[in-house]
Amino acid sequence: MEDCCRGSLLSLLLSLFLLLQLPAGGSAEEFVVIGPSDPIVAMLGGDITLPCRVSPAMNVETMELRWFRSKFSEAVFIYQNQQEQREEQLAQYTGRTSLVKDFLIQGEAAVRIHNVQAFDNGLYTCFFRKGSFYEEANLELRVAGVGSAPQVQIQGPEEDGVRVVCMASGWFPKPQLQWRALSGEKFLTFSETHAQDPEGLFNVEATLVVSDSSSGNVTCSVLNPILGQKKGMAIFIPEPFFPQTSPWKPAFLVILTLLTLLLLGAAFYIKREHTAKCREMQEWKKLHRDKEEDQRTKEEALKGRAWRKARLYADWRKEKFQAMSVTLDPESAHPRLAVSDENTSVTWKDTTEGTEEETCSVLGHDGITSGCCYWEVEIRNGGKSDWVLGVCRGDVERKGWYVELPKKGFWVVGKYDDKFCALLETEVSLGKVPHRVGVFLDLKEGDVSFYNMADGSHMFSFSLASSSGALFPYFRLKPGDVSLTICSVLGGPVETPVPLNNSPSLEEPVSLSGQGFSSGSGVDAALPGAESPLLPCSPEALSP
Repeated sequence: MEDCCRGSLLSLLLSLFLLLQLPAGGSAEEFVVIGPSDPIVAMLGGDITLPCRVSPAMNVETMELRWFRSKFSEAVFIYQNQQEQREEQLAQYTGRTSLVKDFLIQGEAAVRIHNVQAFDNGLYTCFFRKGSFYEEANLELRVAGVGSAPQVQIQGPEEDGVRVVCMASGWFPKPQLQWRALSGEKFLTFSETHAQDPEGLFNVEATLVVSDSSSGNVTCSVLNPILGQKKGMAIFIPEPFFPQTSPWKPAFLVILTLLTLLLLGAAFYIKREHTAKCREMQEWKKLHRDKEEDQRTKEEALKGRAWRKARLYADWRKEKFQAMSVTLDPESAHPRLAVSDENTSVTWKDTTEGTEEETCSVLGHDGITSGCCYWEVEIRNGGKSDWVLGVCRGDVERKGWYVELPKKGFWVVGKYDDKFCALLETEVSLGKVPHRVGVFLDLKEGDVSFYNMADGSHMFSFSLASSSGALFPYFRLKPGDVSLTICSVLGGPVETPVPLNNSPSLEEPVSLSGQGFSSGSGVDAALPGAESPLLPCSPEALSP
Protein backbone atom coordinates (compact mmCIF):
# COMPACT_ATOMS: atom_id res chain seq x y z
CA MET A 1 0.00 0.00 0.00
CA GLU A 2 2.81 2.42 0.88
CA ASP A 3 4.65 1.53 -2.35
CA CYS A 4 1.55 2.42 -4.36
CA CYS A 5 1.23 5.90 -2.73
CA ARG A 6 4.95 6.56 -3.20
CA GLY A 7 4.66 5.76 -6.93
CA SER A 8 1.70 8.11 -7.47
CA LEU A 9 3.53 11.01 -5.80
CA LEU A 10 6.57 10.53 -8.03
CA SER A 11 4.36 10.52 -11.14
CA LEU A 12 2.72 13.82 -10.08
CA LEU A 13 6.08 15.54 -9.48
CA LEU A 14 7.33 14.36 -12.87
CA SER A 15 4.24 15.82 -14.59
CA LEU A 16 4.70 19.23 -12.90
CA PHE A 17 8.34 19.33 -13.97
CA LEU A 18 7.45 18.66 -17.59
CA LEU A 19 4.79 21.39 -17.57
CA LEU A 20 7.25 23.95 -16.18
CA GLN A 21 9.61 23.18 -18.99
CA LEU A 22 6.96 24.07 -21.60
CA PRO A 23 6.49 27.75 -22.76
CA ALA A 24 3.59 29.60 -21.13
CA GLY A 25 0.43 28.91 -23.14
CA GLY A 26 -0.50 31.95 -25.34
CA SER A 27 1.80 34.36 -23.51
CA ALA A 28 4.10 34.59 -26.49
CA GLU A 29 1.17 35.72 -28.66
CA GLU A 30 -0.08 38.62 -26.46
CA PHE A 31 0.67 42.26 -27.43
CA VAL A 32 -0.63 45.85 -27.07
CA VAL A 33 -1.54 48.12 -30.00
CA ILE A 34 -0.35 51.71 -29.65
CA GLY A 35 -1.51 54.64 -31.79
CA PRO A 36 -0.39 58.31 -31.90
CA SER A 37 -1.43 60.21 -28.75
CA ASP A 38 -1.87 63.57 -30.54
CA PRO A 39 -4.29 64.28 -33.38
CA ILE A 40 -2.88 63.94 -36.89
CA VAL A 41 -3.40 67.04 -39.08
CA ALA A 42 -3.98 66.53 -42.80
CA MET A 43 -4.29 69.16 -45.52
CA LEU A 44 -7.19 69.04 -47.94
CA GLY A 45 -6.15 67.31 -51.18
CA GLY A 46 -2.92 65.92 -49.71
CA ASP A 47 -1.83 62.48 -48.42
CA ILE A 48 -1.73 61.40 -44.77
CA THR A 49 -0.47 58.30 -42.93
CA LEU A 50 -2.29 56.74 -39.95
CA PRO A 51 0.39 54.70 -38.06
CA CYS A 52 0.02 52.05 -35.35
CA ARG A 53 2.51 49.64 -33.69
CA VAL A 54 2.51 46.65 -31.34
CA SER A 55 4.33 46.23 -28.08
CA PRO A 56 6.38 44.18 -27.53
CA ALA A 57 7.73 44.57 -31.05
CA MET A 58 7.10 41.56 -33.26
CA ASN A 59 6.55 40.74 -36.89
CA VAL A 60 2.98 41.65 -37.93
CA GLU A 61 3.19 40.49 -41.58
CA THR A 62 1.00 37.49 -40.84
CA MET A 63 -1.51 39.36 -38.67
CA GLU A 64 -4.91 40.69 -39.71
CA LEU A 65 -4.69 44.51 -39.85
CA ARG A 66 -7.77 46.70 -40.11
CA TRP A 67 -8.46 50.49 -39.94
CA PHE A 68 -12.14 51.46 -39.51
CA ARG A 69 -14.31 54.43 -38.47
CA SER A 70 -16.96 54.28 -35.72
CA LYS A 71 -18.03 50.68 -36.52
CA PHE A 72 -15.94 47.54 -37.22
CA SER A 73 -17.87 47.08 -40.47
CA GLU A 74 -17.01 50.61 -41.68
CA ALA A 75 -13.61 49.54 -42.96
CA VAL A 76 -11.15 52.09 -44.32
CA PHE A 77 -8.44 49.47 -45.13
CA ILE A 78 -8.12 45.67 -44.52
CA TYR A 79 -4.90 43.60 -44.72
CA GLN A 80 -5.42 39.87 -44.25
CA ASN A 81 -3.52 36.77 -45.39
CA GLN A 82 -0.67 39.12 -46.41
CA GLN A 83 -2.77 40.93 -49.00
CA GLU A 84 -5.25 43.82 -49.23
CA GLN A 85 -8.97 42.94 -48.95
CA ARG A 86 -11.53 45.22 -50.63
CA GLU A 87 -14.82 43.38 -50.03
CA GLU A 88 -15.74 45.20 -46.78
CA GLN A 89 -14.08 48.55 -47.61
CA LEU A 90 -16.23 51.74 -47.61
CA ALA A 91 -16.86 53.00 -51.15
CA GLN A 92 -15.43 56.50 -50.47
CA TYR A 93 -12.06 54.95 -49.60
CA THR A 94 -11.78 52.65 -52.64
CA GLY A 95 -8.61 53.47 -54.59
CA ARG A 96 -7.56 56.10 -52.00
CA THR A 97 -5.80 53.89 -49.42
CA SER A 98 -2.63 51.77 -49.30
CA LEU A 99 -0.54 49.93 -46.68
CA VAL A 100 2.97 51.08 -45.73
CA LYS A 101 4.90 47.77 -45.41
CA ASP A 102 8.37 49.08 -44.70
CA PHE A 103 8.37 48.29 -40.99
CA LEU A 104 5.98 45.33 -40.69
CA ILE A 105 8.69 42.98 -39.40
CA GLN A 106 9.47 45.55 -36.66
CA GLY A 107 5.80 45.68 -35.48
CA GLU A 108 4.86 48.95 -37.17
CA ALA A 109 2.04 49.30 -39.73
CA ALA A 110 0.44 52.35 -41.30
CA VAL A 111 -2.33 53.04 -43.77
CA ARG A 112 -1.94 55.97 -46.17
CA ILE A 113 -4.98 57.99 -47.32
CA HIS A 114 -4.52 59.81 -50.62
CA ASN A 115 -6.33 63.03 -51.70
CA VAL A 116 -7.71 63.86 -48.23
CA GLN A 117 -11.33 65.08 -48.23
CA ALA A 118 -13.36 66.96 -45.63
CA PHE A 119 -15.33 63.83 -44.65
CA ASP A 120 -12.04 62.11 -43.69
CA ASN A 121 -12.02 64.29 -40.58
CA GLY A 122 -12.72 62.38 -37.34
CA LEU A 123 -11.80 59.32 -35.22
CA TYR A 124 -10.24 56.05 -36.52
CA THR A 125 -9.49 52.66 -34.93
CA CYS A 126 -6.54 50.42 -35.88
CA PHE A 127 -7.13 46.72 -35.18
CA PHE A 128 -4.42 43.98 -34.99
CA ARG A 129 -5.30 40.27 -34.61
CA LYS A 130 -3.19 37.13 -34.43
CA GLY A 131 -5.02 33.88 -34.02
CA SER A 132 -7.73 34.36 -31.43
CA PHE A 133 -6.00 37.30 -29.74
CA TYR A 134 -6.54 40.89 -30.90
CA GLU A 135 -6.02 44.45 -29.69
CA GLU A 136 -6.92 47.91 -31.03
CA ALA A 137 -6.08 51.61 -30.55
CA ASN A 138 -7.81 54.89 -31.44
CA LEU A 139 -6.39 57.88 -33.26
CA GLU A 140 -7.81 61.23 -34.46
CA LEU A 141 -7.43 62.80 -37.90
CA ARG A 142 -8.02 66.53 -38.23
CA VAL A 143 -8.54 67.79 -41.76
CA ALA A 144 -7.72 71.43 -42.46
CA GLY A 145 -8.05 73.50 -45.57
CA VAL A 146 -7.41 77.14 -46.41
CA GLY A 147 -9.97 78.45 -48.85
CA SER A 148 -10.14 81.53 -51.03
CA ALA A 149 -9.06 84.97 -49.94
CA PRO A 150 -12.00 87.11 -48.71
CA GLN A 151 -13.72 89.41 -51.16
CA VAL A 152 -14.91 92.73 -49.67
CA GLN A 153 -17.33 95.11 -51.33
CA ILE A 154 -19.45 98.14 -50.46
CA GLN A 155 -23.16 97.43 -50.95
CA GLY A 156 -24.57 100.85 -50.14
CA PRO A 157 -25.31 103.45 -47.49
CA GLU A 158 -27.52 102.59 -44.53
CA GLU A 159 -29.41 104.84 -42.15
CA ASP A 160 -26.60 104.54 -39.62
CA GLY A 161 -23.60 104.30 -41.96
CA VAL A 162 -22.17 102.28 -44.89
CA ARG A 163 -22.85 98.55 -45.32
CA VAL A 164 -19.77 96.43 -46.23
CA VAL A 165 -19.90 92.70 -47.07
CA CYS A 166 -17.02 90.14 -46.81
CA MET A 167 -17.26 86.70 -48.54
CA ALA A 168 -14.91 83.67 -48.58
CA SER A 169 -15.29 80.00 -49.67
CA GLY A 170 -13.58 76.57 -49.52
CA TRP A 171 -12.48 76.66 -45.87
CA PHE A 172 -12.37 73.71 -43.46
CA PRO A 173 -13.23 73.49 -40.65
CA LYS A 174 -15.56 76.50 -40.08
CA PRO A 175 -13.28 79.54 -40.16
CA GLN A 176 -13.17 82.50 -37.82
CA LEU A 177 -13.82 85.98 -39.24
CA GLN A 178 -12.74 89.41 -37.97
CA TRP A 179 -13.31 93.03 -38.98
CA ARG A 180 -10.72 95.64 -38.07
CA ALA A 181 -10.44 99.38 -38.58
CA LEU A 182 -7.34 101.11 -39.91
CA SER A 183 -6.23 101.69 -36.33
CA GLY A 184 -6.33 97.93 -35.64
CA GLU A 185 -9.43 98.17 -33.43
CA LYS A 186 -11.83 95.25 -33.80
CA PHE A 187 -15.48 95.73 -34.82
CA LEU A 188 -17.47 93.58 -32.44
CA THR A 189 -20.94 94.04 -33.91
CA PHE A 190 -21.62 92.47 -37.30
CA SER A 191 -23.75 89.71 -38.80
CA GLU A 192 -22.21 86.41 -39.98
CA THR A 193 -23.58 83.39 -41.87
CA HIS A 194 -21.98 80.01 -42.73
CA ALA A 195 -22.91 77.30 -45.24
CA GLN A 196 -21.34 74.01 -46.40
CA ASP A 197 -21.07 72.99 -50.04
CA PRO A 198 -21.61 69.37 -51.27
CA GLU A 199 -17.97 68.54 -50.46
CA GLY A 200 -18.39 69.71 -46.86
CA LEU A 201 -16.34 72.91 -47.23
CA PHE A 202 -17.48 76.11 -45.55
CA ASN A 203 -18.52 79.33 -47.25
CA VAL A 204 -18.75 82.40 -44.99
CA GLU A 205 -20.36 85.82 -45.42
CA ALA A 206 -20.20 88.70 -42.92
CA THR A 207 -21.91 92.11 -43.07
CA LEU A 208 -20.62 95.18 -41.25
CA VAL A 209 -22.21 98.65 -41.00
CA VAL A 210 -19.50 101.31 -40.63
CA SER A 211 -20.99 104.41 -38.99
CA ASP A 212 -17.81 106.42 -38.35
CA SER A 213 -16.32 108.04 -41.45
CA SER A 214 -13.01 108.39 -39.60
CA SER A 215 -12.53 104.61 -39.74
CA GLY A 216 -11.05 104.93 -43.25
CA ASN A 217 -9.88 101.49 -44.38
CA VAL A 218 -11.61 98.39 -42.97
CA THR A 219 -10.05 94.92 -43.20
CA CYS A 220 -11.81 91.55 -43.30
CA SER A 221 -9.71 88.55 -42.16
CA VAL A 222 -10.59 84.83 -42.36
CA LEU A 223 -8.64 82.46 -40.04
CA ASN A 224 -8.28 78.64 -40.05
CA PRO A 225 -8.45 77.65 -36.33
CA ILE A 226 -6.35 74.46 -36.81
CA LEU A 227 -3.55 75.76 -39.01
CA GLY A 228 -3.56 79.31 -37.62
CA GLN A 229 -3.38 80.59 -41.20
CA LYS A 230 -5.48 83.53 -42.30
CA LYS A 231 -6.22 85.59 -45.36
CA GLY A 232 -7.46 89.14 -45.41
CA MET A 233 -8.54 92.01 -47.62
CA ALA A 234 -8.87 95.73 -46.93
CA ILE A 235 -11.19 98.28 -48.52
CA PHE A 236 -11.28 102.05 -48.35
CA ILE A 237 -14.64 103.75 -47.80
CA PRO A 238 -14.73 107.26 -49.30
CA GLU A 239 -16.23 110.09 -47.25
CA PRO A 240 -19.15 110.74 -49.66
CA PHE A 241 -20.46 107.22 -49.07
CA PHE A 242 -21.45 108.10 -45.49
CA PRO A 243 -24.93 109.65 -45.06
CA GLN A 244 -24.85 113.37 -44.34
CA THR A 245 -25.93 114.24 -40.81
CA SER A 246 -28.86 116.66 -40.76
CA PRO A 247 -28.41 119.65 -38.39
CA TRP A 248 -32.01 119.09 -37.28
CA LYS A 249 -31.42 115.50 -36.20
CA PRO A 250 -29.98 116.32 -32.74
CA ALA A 251 -32.81 118.81 -32.17
CA PHE A 252 -35.33 116.22 -33.28
CA LEU A 253 -33.86 113.67 -30.89
CA VAL A 254 -34.04 116.19 -28.05
CA ILE A 255 -37.66 117.07 -28.90
CA LEU A 256 -38.55 113.40 -29.15
CA THR A 257 -37.00 112.76 -25.75
CA LEU A 258 -38.90 115.69 -24.21
CA LEU A 259 -42.18 114.52 -25.76
CA THR A 260 -41.59 111.02 -24.38
CA LEU A 261 -40.95 112.45 -20.93
CA LEU A 262 -44.08 114.62 -21.18
CA LEU A 263 -46.18 111.65 -22.23
CA LEU A 264 -44.83 109.60 -19.36
CA GLY A 265 -45.53 112.47 -16.96
CA ALA A 266 -49.05 112.91 -18.31
CA ALA A 267 -49.72 109.20 -18.04
CA PHE A 268 -48.43 109.19 -14.47
CA TYR A 269 -50.57 112.24 -13.59
CA ILE A 270 -53.69 110.73 -15.18
CA LYS A 271 -53.11 107.46 -13.39
CA ARG A 272 -52.62 109.26 -10.09
CA GLU A 273 -55.78 111.33 -10.61
CA HIS A 274 -57.71 108.23 -11.57
CA THR A 275 -56.44 106.45 -8.48
CA ALA A 276 -57.39 109.43 -6.32
CA LYS A 277 -60.87 109.59 -7.87
CA CYS A 278 -61.34 105.88 -7.36
CA ARG A 279 -60.26 106.28 -3.74
CA GLU A 280 -62.64 109.23 -3.29
CA MET A 281 -65.46 107.26 -4.89
CA GLN A 282 -64.78 104.33 -2.58
CA GLU A 283 -64.71 106.64 0.43
CA TRP A 284 -67.94 108.30 -0.73
CA LYS A 285 -69.60 104.92 -1.17
CA LYS A 286 -68.37 103.89 2.26
CA LEU A 287 -69.72 107.09 3.81
CA HIS A 288 -72.99 106.60 1.93
CA ARG A 289 -73.24 103.01 3.19
CA ASP A 290 -72.38 104.13 6.71
CA LYS A 291 -75.01 106.88 6.48
CA GLU A 292 -77.60 104.41 5.23
CA GLU A 293 -76.62 102.01 7.98
CA ASP A 294 -76.95 104.79 10.58
CA GLN A 295 -80.31 105.74 9.10
CA ARG A 296 -81.50 102.13 9.29
CA THR A 297 -80.21 101.88 12.83
CA LYS A 298 -82.07 105.06 13.78
CA GLU A 299 -85.21 103.83 12.07
CA GLU A 300 -84.95 100.50 13.84
CA ALA A 301 -84.38 102.33 17.12
CA LEU A 302 -87.38 104.59 16.48
CA LYS A 303 -89.48 101.60 15.53
CA GLY A 304 -88.38 99.86 18.69
CA ARG A 305 -89.19 102.93 20.73
CA ALA A 306 -92.58 103.19 19.02
CA TRP A 307 -93.15 99.53 19.83
CA ARG A 308 -92.32 100.09 23.50
CA LYS A 309 -94.49 103.21 23.63
CA ALA A 310 -97.29 101.39 21.85
CA ARG A 311 -97.21 98.75 24.57
CA LEU A 312 -97.25 101.51 27.15
CA TYR A 313 -100.15 103.23 25.43
CA ALA A 314 -101.96 99.93 25.16
CA ASP A 315 -101.78 99.78 28.92
CA TRP A 316 -103.31 103.23 29.43
CA ARG A 317 -102.52 103.32 33.10
CA LYS A 318 -98.85 104.06 32.26
CA GLU A 319 -99.11 107.35 30.30
CA LYS A 320 -100.85 110.69 30.87
CA PHE A 321 -101.63 113.18 28.09
CA GLN A 322 -103.10 116.66 28.13
CA ALA A 323 -106.60 116.50 26.65
CA MET A 324 -106.66 119.22 24.00
CA SER A 325 -109.80 121.02 22.79
CA VAL A 326 -109.16 121.20 19.05
CA THR A 327 -111.14 123.54 16.79
CA LEU A 328 -110.93 123.97 13.03
CA ASP A 329 -109.62 127.10 11.33
CA PRO A 330 -112.16 128.06 8.62
CA GLU A 331 -109.56 130.37 7.05
CA SER A 332 -107.38 127.34 6.28
CA ALA A 333 -110.24 125.29 4.78
CA HIS A 334 -110.38 124.52 1.07
CA PRO A 335 -113.33 126.28 -0.65
CA ARG A 336 -115.01 122.95 -1.33
CA LEU A 337 -115.06 121.99 2.35
CA ALA A 338 -117.81 123.04 4.80
CA VAL A 339 -116.80 123.76 8.43
CA SER A 340 -119.56 123.68 11.09
CA ASP A 341 -120.47 126.78 13.09
CA GLU A 342 -118.76 125.36 16.18
CA ASN A 343 -115.60 124.75 14.08
CA THR A 344 -115.53 121.09 15.20
CA SER A 345 -116.77 119.26 12.10
CA VAL A 346 -115.88 119.30 8.40
CA THR A 347 -117.92 117.87 5.52
CA TRP A 348 -117.93 118.05 1.74
CA LYS A 349 -119.92 120.79 0.02
CA ASP A 350 -122.41 119.79 -2.63
CA THR A 351 -120.64 120.95 -5.81
CA THR A 352 -120.39 119.66 -9.30
CA GLU A 353 -116.98 121.06 -10.10
CA GLY A 354 -114.17 118.60 -10.65
CA THR A 355 -111.78 117.91 -7.75
CA GLU A 356 -109.49 115.22 -9.10
CA GLU A 357 -106.61 117.67 -9.53
CA GLU A 358 -106.79 119.18 -6.02
CA THR A 359 -106.36 117.95 -2.42
CA CYS A 360 -108.98 119.54 -0.11
CA SER A 361 -107.89 119.93 3.52
CA VAL A 362 -108.32 122.06 6.64
CA LEU A 363 -106.07 122.68 9.68
CA GLY A 364 -106.68 123.04 13.37
CA HIS A 365 -106.82 126.59 14.65
CA ASP A 366 -103.92 126.38 17.09
CA GLY A 367 -100.43 125.02 16.53
CA ILE A 368 -98.73 122.72 19.06
CA THR A 369 -95.09 123.31 19.95
CA SER A 370 -94.47 121.29 23.13
CA GLY A 371 -95.82 118.82 25.65
CA CYS A 372 -98.02 115.77 25.34
CA CYS A 373 -101.62 116.11 24.21
CA TYR A 374 -104.35 114.16 22.51
CA TRP A 375 -107.67 114.60 20.76
CA GLU A 376 -110.26 112.27 19.33
CA VAL A 377 -112.00 112.35 15.95
CA GLU A 378 -115.26 110.67 15.01
CA ILE A 379 -115.54 109.44 11.38
CA ARG A 380 -119.06 109.23 10.02
CA ASN A 381 -119.57 107.03 6.97
CA GLY A 382 -115.80 106.49 6.90
CA GLY A 383 -116.06 103.56 4.53
CA LYS A 384 -117.87 105.47 1.76
CA SER A 385 -115.19 107.96 0.73
CA ASP A 386 -111.51 108.79 1.25
CA TRP A 387 -110.47 110.80 4.31
CA VAL A 388 -107.28 111.58 6.20
CA LEU A 389 -106.46 112.87 9.69
CA GLY A 390 -103.32 113.47 11.71
CA VAL A 391 -100.81 116.35 12.09
CA CYS A 392 -98.69 118.45 9.74
CA ARG A 393 -96.19 121.27 9.85
CA GLY A 394 -97.49 124.78 9.56
CA ASP A 395 -95.34 125.56 6.51
CA VAL A 396 -96.46 122.66 4.31
CA GLU A 397 -97.64 123.34 0.76
CA ARG A 398 -101.39 122.58 0.50
CA LYS A 399 -102.24 124.13 -2.85
CA GLY A 400 -103.33 121.99 -5.75
CA TRP A 401 -102.54 118.28 -5.61
CA TYR A 402 -99.91 117.00 -3.17
CA VAL A 403 -98.87 113.80 -1.42
CA GLU A 404 -99.12 113.50 2.38
CA LEU A 405 -95.76 111.95 3.30
CA PRO A 406 -93.59 112.40 6.44
CA LYS A 407 -90.72 113.83 4.38
CA LYS A 408 -93.13 116.54 3.15
CA GLY A 409 -94.33 117.35 6.70
CA PHE A 410 -97.42 115.11 7.04
CA TRP A 411 -97.92 112.34 9.63
CA VAL A 412 -101.37 110.96 8.91
CA VAL A 413 -103.57 107.87 8.62
CA GLY A 414 -106.72 107.48 6.58
CA LYS A 415 -108.71 105.70 3.93
CA TYR A 416 -107.10 105.56 0.48
CA ASP A 417 -108.86 103.69 -2.33
CA ASP A 418 -110.82 101.32 -0.07
CA LYS A 419 -107.81 100.67 2.21
CA PHE A 420 -107.21 102.04 5.68
CA CYS A 421 -103.48 102.70 5.86
CA ALA A 422 -100.59 104.94 6.94
CA LEU A 423 -98.58 106.76 4.29
CA LEU A 424 -94.81 106.32 4.34
CA GLU A 425 -92.66 105.79 1.24
CA THR A 426 -95.03 102.89 0.68
CA GLU A 427 -98.51 102.32 2.09
CA VAL A 428 -98.80 100.41 5.39
CA SER A 429 -102.15 98.65 5.67
CA LEU A 430 -103.89 99.13 9.06
CA GLY A 431 -106.81 96.77 8.65
CA LYS A 432 -110.47 97.78 8.98
CA VAL A 433 -111.70 101.37 8.88
CA PRO A 434 -112.28 102.66 12.48
CA HIS A 435 -115.20 104.84 13.61
CA ARG A 436 -113.29 106.80 16.15
CA VAL A 437 -109.56 107.61 16.19
CA GLY A 438 -107.45 109.01 19.02
CA VAL A 439 -104.45 111.14 18.05
CA PHE A 440 -101.71 111.12 20.75
CA LEU A 441 -98.97 113.71 20.12
CA ASP A 442 -95.83 113.45 22.26
CA LEU A 443 -93.39 116.25 21.40
CA LYS A 444 -91.13 115.25 24.27
CA GLU A 445 -90.31 111.90 22.70
CA GLY A 446 -90.94 113.11 19.15
CA ASP A 447 -93.72 110.82 17.91
CA VAL A 448 -97.41 110.75 17.12
CA SER A 449 -99.56 107.63 17.64
CA PHE A 450 -103.02 106.67 16.46
CA TYR A 451 -105.45 104.45 18.39
CA ASN A 452 -108.77 102.87 17.58
CA MET A 453 -110.83 104.30 20.44
CA ALA A 454 -113.55 101.69 19.91
CA ASP A 455 -111.39 98.83 21.25
CA GLY A 456 -108.27 100.58 22.59
CA SER A 457 -105.95 99.00 20.01
CA HIS A 458 -102.88 100.75 18.70
CA MET A 459 -102.95 101.38 14.93
CA PHE A 460 -99.71 103.16 14.00
CA SER A 461 -96.93 105.42 15.32
CA PHE A 462 -94.74 107.92 13.43
CA SER A 463 -91.38 109.28 14.53
CA LEU A 464 -91.29 113.04 14.06
CA ALA A 465 -88.37 114.89 12.56
CA SER A 466 -86.32 116.86 15.10
CA SER A 467 -86.98 120.12 13.21
CA SER A 468 -90.73 119.69 12.73
CA GLY A 469 -91.58 123.08 14.35
CA ALA A 470 -95.17 123.85 15.27
CA LEU A 471 -97.60 121.06 14.37
CA PHE A 472 -101.28 121.56 13.48
CA PRO A 473 -104.14 119.06 13.51
CA TYR A 474 -104.80 118.09 9.88
CA PHE A 475 -107.99 116.88 8.17
CA ARG A 476 -108.67 116.05 4.53
CA LEU A 477 -111.74 114.84 2.62
CA LYS A 478 -112.70 113.71 -0.83
CA PRO A 479 -116.18 114.04 -2.36
CA GLY A 480 -118.75 111.84 -0.64
CA ASP A 481 -121.12 111.56 2.31
CA VAL A 482 -118.40 111.50 4.96
CA SER A 483 -117.61 113.84 7.85
CA LEU A 484 -114.83 114.26 10.43
CA THR A 485 -115.93 115.55 13.86
CA ILE A 486 -113.60 116.52 16.71
CA CYS A 487 -114.98 115.07 19.92
CA SER A 488 -114.97 117.35 22.96
CA VAL A 489 -112.88 116.12 25.90
CA LEU A 490 -112.71 117.37 29.50
CA GLY A 491 -110.04 120.00 30.15
CA GLY A 492 -106.98 119.52 32.31
CA PRO A 493 -104.69 116.58 32.72
CA VAL A 494 -106.55 113.34 32.40
CA GLU A 495 -105.60 109.70 32.42
CA THR A 496 -106.33 107.99 29.17
CA PRO A 497 -109.00 105.30 29.18
CA VAL A 498 -107.83 101.89 30.31
CA PRO A 499 -109.56 98.58 29.72
CA LEU A 500 -110.52 97.11 33.02
CA ASN A 501 -110.04 93.44 32.13
CA ASN A 502 -107.27 91.38 30.46
CA SER A 503 -104.76 94.24 30.05
CA PRO A 504 -101.54 92.81 28.56
CA SER A 505 -98.34 93.12 30.55
CA LEU A 506 -95.36 95.10 29.22
CA GLU A 507 -93.32 91.92 28.93
CA GLU A 508 -95.78 90.04 26.70
CA PRO A 509 -96.21 90.58 22.95
CA VAL A 510 -99.58 92.03 22.00
CA SER A 511 -101.69 90.50 19.22
CA LEU A 512 -104.22 92.30 17.06
CA SER A 513 -107.31 90.56 15.81
CA GLY A 514 -107.94 91.73 12.28
CA GLN A 515 -105.82 94.90 12.74
CA GLY A 516 -102.67 95.68 10.71
CA PHE A 517 -99.80 97.70 12.14
CA SER A 518 -96.24 98.75 11.31
CA SER A 519 -94.13 99.91 14.23
CA GLY A 520 -96.58 99.52 17.13
CA SER A 521 -99.02 96.99 18.54
CA GLY A 522 -102.51 96.91 19.86
CA VAL A 523 -104.68 95.06 22.34
CA ASP A 524 -107.92 93.22 22.06
CA ALA A 525 -109.82 94.77 24.95
CA ALA A 526 -113.24 96.31 25.35
CA LEU A 527 -113.25 100.07 25.80
CA PRO A 528 -115.88 101.64 28.09
CA GLY A 529 -118.80 103.00 26.14
CA ALA A 530 -120.17 106.53 25.94
CA GLU A 531 -120.43 106.68 29.69
CA SER A 532 -116.63 107.09 29.89
CA PRO A 533 -115.77 110.62 31.11
CA LEU A 534 -113.17 110.82 28.35
CA LEU A 535 -115.59 110.00 25.57
CA PRO A 536 -118.40 112.56 25.72
CA CYS A 537 -119.35 112.16 22.03
CA SER A 538 -122.66 110.62 21.09
CA PRO A 539 -123.03 106.88 21.60
CA GLU A 540 -123.66 106.51 17.89
CA ALA A 541 -119.97 107.18 17.30
CA LEU A 542 -119.13 103.85 18.89
CA SER A 543 -121.68 101.80 17.06
CA PRO A 544 -120.40 100.05 13.98
